[in-house]
Amino acid sequence: MLKKTKKLSLNFKILRFFLIPTILVSTPFFNNIQDAKSGLEFQWDQDSGLRRLKWFQKENKKSFRNTIYFFLRPSDRRTDLLKINLDIPKKFKSTLNNEKISLCKVRIGGFESRTKCLEDVPADIEISSEESGSRSLNLFPYSPIPSNKESYAIVFKKISNPKKSGLYQFHSYGQPKGKSVSSYLGSWTIVID
Repeated sequence: MLKKTKKLSLNFKILRFFLIPTILVSTPFFNNIQDAKSGLEFQWDQDSGLRRLKWFQKENKKSFRNTIYFFLRPSDRRTDLLKINLDIPKKFKSTLNNEKISLCKVRIGGFESRTKCLEDVPADIEISSEESGSRSLNLFPYSPIPSNKESYAIVFKKISNPKKSGLYQFHSYGQPKGKSVSSYLGSWTIVID
């Protein structure tokens, strides 16, 4: 009888040795099932004519107040820019006012620092709408944006995100100094969940 009790006790200790760590390790996975993010990111063909630009948004949930930074890094600007045009997608249904849009010199955040406007760049802002429903934003800085090592950003401050989730692609064009026609700078793809 004593042998059976010792054997059962030993088997229970071995089972407990394997079972408890398994439960403890798997518990965090079951806790965050609702917050699971996909491992797939939408990207277009890198060999095509589209050029991907960096952006940052503070909130990606639909119908929330949001601040979006559209970055123009030094590598995105070959020459000084006299004018910047931003094509806004038709499906991006959000109220845009001149007061909510600005152009600034920016410090792009990362692991240790936050994204922050360092200095506002004075510019005239013009929002135009066409009959087809598409909108565009024209920015005319008072002095050309230099092609130096500083980063700049077009900022949408405290706008409401669209009510529909999805991917929204904004295209950017810039008029270089000494030219009369704008050329393609790149595109930003904003995600709203």
